[in-house]
Amino acid sequence: MLLHHYRFAPDESLFDAAALRAELDSHRSPIAPFKEALRAIQTRLDARFRAGADIRDLIHGRAWCLDRLLEIAWSRHAWPDDGIALLAVGGYGRGELHPHSDIDLMLLLEDDDDTSYREPLTEFITLLWDIGLEIGHSVRSLADCEREAAADVTVITNLLETRTLAGPERLREAMQARLSTDRLWPADRFFEAKWQEQIARHYRYNNSEYHLEPNIKSSPGGLRDIQMIGWVAKRHFDSQRYEDLVDSGFMNDAELRILSQGQAFLWQVRYALHMLTGRAEDRLLFDHQRTIAELFGYRDTPERLAVEQFMKRYYRHVTALAGLNDMLLQHFDEVILRGHEKLETKPLNARFEVKGGYIQARHPRVFHHRPAALLELFLLMAQHPEIEGVRASTIRLIRDNRHRIDDLFRDDVRHQSLFMELLRCGGNVARQLRRMNRYGVLGKYLPEFGQAVGLMQHDLFHIYTVDAHTLRLLKFVQRFREPEGRGDFPVAAVLVHQLPKLELLWIAGLYHDIGKGRGGNHSILGARDAEAFCERHGLSPRDTRLVSWLVENHLLMSKTAQKRDITDPDVIRDFAVQVRDEVHLDYLYVLTVADINATNPSLWNGWRASLLRQLHAETKRALRRGLENPLDRDDWVRETREEARSLLATVGADLRRVDRLWESLGEDYFLQYAPSEIVWQTQGILAHDGSPLPLILISAPTEDMAEGGTKVFIHTRSVDDLFAATAAAMEQLGLSIHDARIATSSNDWTLNTFIVLDDDGDPIRDKARLDDIRRHLEEELDDPDDYPQIVTRHTPRQLKHFKVPTQVAIEQDPANERTMLELVAPDRPGLLARVGRIFMEQDIALSAAKIATLGERVEDVFFITTKAGQPLTDPERQERLRARLTEVLSV
Repeated sequence: MLLHHYRFAPDESLFDAAALRAELDSHRSPIAPFKEALRAIQTRLDARFRAGADIRDLIHGRAWCLDRLLEIAWSRHAWPDDGIALLAVGGYGRGELHPHSDIDLMLLLEDDDDTSYREPLTEFITLLWDIGLEIGHSVRSLADCEREAAADVTVITNLLETRTLAGPERLREAMQARLSTDRLWPADRFFEAKWQEQIARHYRYNNSEYHLEPNIKSSPGGLRDIQMIGWVAKRHFDSQRYEDLVDSGFMNDAELRILSQGQAFLWQVRYALHMLTGRAEDRLLFDHQRTIAELFGYRDTPERLAVEQFMKRYYRHVTALAGLNDMLLQHFDEVILRGHEKLETKPLNARFEVKGGYIQARHPRVFHHRPAALLELFLLMAQHPEIEGVRASTIRLIRDNRHRIDDLFRDDVRHQSLFMELLRCGGNVARQLRRMNRYGVLGKYLPEFGQAVGLMQHDLFHIYTVDAHTLRLLKFVQRFREPEGRGDFPVAAVLVHQLPKLELLWIAGLYHDIGKGRGGNHSILGARDAEAFCERHGLSPRDTRLVSWLVENHLLMSKTAQKRDITDPDVIRDFAVQVRDEVHLDYLYVLTVADINATNPSLWNGWRASLLRQLHAETKRALRRGLENPLDRDDWVRETREEARSLLATVGADLRRVDRLWESLGEDYFLQYAPSEIVWQTQGILAHDGSPLPLILISAPTEDMAEGGTKVFIHTRSVDDLFAATAAAMEQLGLSIHDARIATSSNDWTLNTFIVLDDDGDPIRDKARLDDIRRHLEEELDDPDDYPQIVTRHTPRQLKHFKVPTQVAIEQDPANERTMLELVAPDRPGLLARVGRIFMEQDIALSAAKIATLGERVEDVFFITTKAGQPLTDPERQERLRARLTEVLSV
């Protein structure tokens, strides 16, 4: 279907048919002249594209050129009669051709017998292949078309869009008569089949427009969604132009403009993809995003990369198109297909009613007379969870009236009260805020949120735009409130019901990332915006301070759990001082769990869950004990040791052997482990005494434990390369290390514990797999002269497109008499083993490590000392270590 107010005008300068005919007459073989004509056509089109020509002229222009060229090719063959025609179908049938799109052709026969056409047909198709045309073709009789179209909605869809290129037009007309709605696929059946087809397609893309590497054709909001509107309308209205849909009342001018502008933009992107890759590429991969952003004139700024600006434009277009697709198809279903049905209507108030389960305005000027109804509608849906959604006619009214939300609207206390009532109503607030965003109301009411719509960060960690991530966070908060959330998020599910005012969490969630893309610290910028919101909406100073604090500190808990040693009493006390009280702690915990889950599905795993749960529990104990009464390190060691010794006594352990073993371990050992872990390790060491093989103990969480990771404990003679060798061996096993505690006894035996997960972020529980891991580690670590080589697996494609500068920060941890090294580097196979080798080269001893992979980069923390057990304080030595890490890991 053709675009808004557009008429394609044939351009003879693109293709000189007479010149091609003359070339063909002067050559023995037609292949070279046809190939040169195709090359010249594409060269002219590409030059015009780079010069900024109207994309519609290029797409329709290429189809027009191919029409002329195929006519010439057709005329060179001897067709026995006029019982055959050459038709363009599908996208080519619409008169649309991108540089490397398939040229879909159908050879239409009047009768089933194709005997007399076989020779010229074979010669014609062979010629098209030989000259390099990427064709998709079929040979069908009129009867074939009718039979196959009746059986397959894809076939009827393809045949809705046809043009005769050569041969008699009467054959195409005869085909269309056989495919009419009174014979095949009436509009309602066709619509239902195509809608189910679209639902399945959207499902393959997680029902989201927001993908790091979207498919511009098939993802929600892509070109297929535009075509879907055209197919449905064409089948019902027999429309050839989108403008006809305005005349029929299916669409209005504003919607036609969204459709036209969105299609033109996606066509530009698709043309660029085809031109740059030299093939029919519809995936907007990282490989191409930066190049296309530059081609389209975007340039990096201090606040935002060019690729982020380009992708923001992409996401805004596809979001608008996806919303329009939803609304128009719902409108088609409600008004055109089911308009005759008798649906129960239930009044809600003077402005709204529920019809057939969907809310609708009771008169078309409801938002004109009462703009507050733009917020009231969503409040009513939250208060009435039985309402399934908004009727299409009312969605259109919302879109047509959202301009009424201006500064005066936002400053009106009645509207502020309505919004706060929504946040406090107790219903599914997250769902209503998503709807408000879908219909463009949320970004109007909160302009600061509107600025974040479509804003992406060009990395593999943040896989959603800021607005999509924010709304996913709120969705997780809602999930914590529901019964099914208790299994996956047991702590959050309890705490969310204990929070004094849930609306404060909704506000903090809305604002936690809102400061991104503006330059500066997004947490501080967001805290200021949140504070302004709270003051404008009449929250108390106390509540305002809490919301602002949550936004400013929304990363505090995850950073502490993942980068600090939370077995250290001083770390717990410092964190407790920052959170102040249990109310702040509980709000922050729920916000943090929702934030991690909403950032990237691969981030949340049982190990991260256990870290946060441990940090929450230890901090709560510290707060209840009183910050003025911190637990002394010596007390911590004594209590842990006494409890572990008591447990060993109950199982009949030889306490004299236990004491002799513990004398060699040092106090830090009893800070790092819980009593139950100490018992497990002690029993294993005593039982293994005298064996020449390394002791490998493995403990996996039980099936009913949602949290935790698989623990691997290694007790063997201490040698320089042990950590590097262990990391290499675990990578060979497909294990990812998330935590490491490295200890050496006074008699040079290791007590190394690793928390490992599989590639999917899950603990390993299968007994056979655990046995394989144990055997592999025993074999690899029993001979220091035969340690495994560092893994050199192929680096994943996506990782190659991100330049992460290696950063090494070194600071002292005086309370524990060690040095903390924080490493940010590009993620690569074998990275941990390389770090271990560098530590060995530099005579560095490792005591603990916290490993975090965040998309394309790692953010690891290592606690280190010299071989003599002293902190690394020499500036020159620090610089040598920093330089070596940077040299090796930046390659």
